[in-house]
Amino acid sequence: MSMLPIFLKLAGRDCLLVGAGNVALDKIGSLLNTGLKLRVVAPDAKAEVHQLAREGRLEWIERRFETTDLDGSFLVIAATDSTDVNAAVYKGCVQRSILCNSVDDIPNCDFFFGSLVSRGDLQIAISTGGESPAVAQRLRREIDAQLPEDLGEWLQNLGQLRREVLEAHPRSETRKALLHLLAQRSICESASCPSRQMALATLKENCDVVSGNVSLVGAGPGDPDLLTVKAMRLIQAAEVILHDDLVPQAILDLASANAKIVNVGKRCGMKTITQDEINALMIHYAQAGLNLVRLKSGDPLIFGRAAEEIAALTEAGAAFQIVPGITAAFAAAAAIGCSLTDRNSASNVTFSTGHHAQSHNQSPLPAIEDTTRVVYMPGRDLHLLAEEWLLEGLPPDFPCALVSRAAQPGQKVHCTTLAALGEVAPDAAPSLLIAGWTVRGIAAATNSLAEFDQVAAQL
Repeated sequence: MSMLPIFLKLAGRDCLLVGAGNVALDKIGSLLNTGLKLRVVAPDAKAEVHQLAREGRLEWIERRFETTDLDGSFLVIAATDSTDVNAAVYKGCVQRSILCNSVDDIPNCDFFFGSLVSRGDLQIAISTGGESPAVAQRLRREIDAQLPEDLGEWLQNLGQLRREVLEAHPRSETRKALLHLLAQRSICESASCPSRQMALATLKENCDVVSGNVSLVGAGPGDPDLLTVKAMRLIQAAEVILHDDLVPQAILDLASANAKIVNVGKRCGMKTITQDEINALMIHYAQAGLNLVRLKSGDPLIFGRAAEEIAALTEAGAAFQIVPGITAAFAAAAAIGCSLTDRNSASNVTFSTGHHAQSHNQSPLPAIEDTTRVVYMPGRDLHLLAEEWLLEGLPPDFPCALVSRAAQPGQKVHCTTLAALGEVAPDAAPSLLIAGWTVRGIAAATNSLAEFDQVAAQL
């Protein structure tokens, strides 16, 4: 079941709680903390409910539930020990289009209470969709143990400083980068707080230009010998290097022992840092006047999010240069001895990623496909890609080569055909797919001709 995690503003809203026993008590505290108006309907109530009613923090109606009790409610919780009563409450809510939660009764719930970790205004809610509250509670304890106790106070000070920055500085990429940078710094309420002084001085009028040197550098496929001379020189001179996850240690080892090296990689959908945060770091180090290298695997201008970084640096007034690198397609083709173009069979080359390789060509294909197709990051399951290409009209014996870790130690090459592509087991990243009639020409060098012919003969 797909559910939408949301945080509701309930202050001043009317809420009905049916039940006043132990189950209801577990909900009352979190409900009252939101500032809602709470009515409790139950013939009997725990002593704590009596006390809250006397203090005026809730209204207790001392009788059994009636469906008219639902009228005017924004939110309803059924927390009795009677499944029939809880079901009746839910049915009445459905008829009135009121959101209802029946505690520990999944079929009669529109929403679930998450297991909550709080630090001031910071709230982390965990839900298992009602499948296992115990798992949610275990995760809550684990997260709670890892969060600093003063996180709420820090967040409050950050929020105040954020409002000051928004008021003092016009909207710009530099302001956006500054706000992301502040989210990583120590902040206190003191006027002399270093972060506050830095934030309010950074974007002063006529001081928008960032002075540091920024280089977007291609690290190539991973072999240090394939770095350009300029890339080598910049890496060795860098004071700060922000590198992708796929840049190997052998290249990072070329940096100065005094350089600050930060992994800002986003790999296989797992992101430990956002693109906005990467932009903020680049601008921050440039503002500090440092020599920064943004080191990207392959070539920085091919599937490397360079366009977003260029836009951020341009708006921040940061001077930058781009240093090309050998992209993975060329390294993979060179590694297997395959030309990407051929006067007889391939007059075109296309580059795509696994996310956009499908529906490659909507127009009718020529009798003989004359394009070599290169797919970066083809993914771990090639069935869909193979099916799409077959539907386009590519022949089942269309040659394919999967190259893993091109030009690096541990390089692997797997030659196959389009018909059998979906059955190929994934190899270590980074991997790349080259498909085209030119690929068949590498058979002699890779001893794969028999494999191509054997698969084609079975079609």
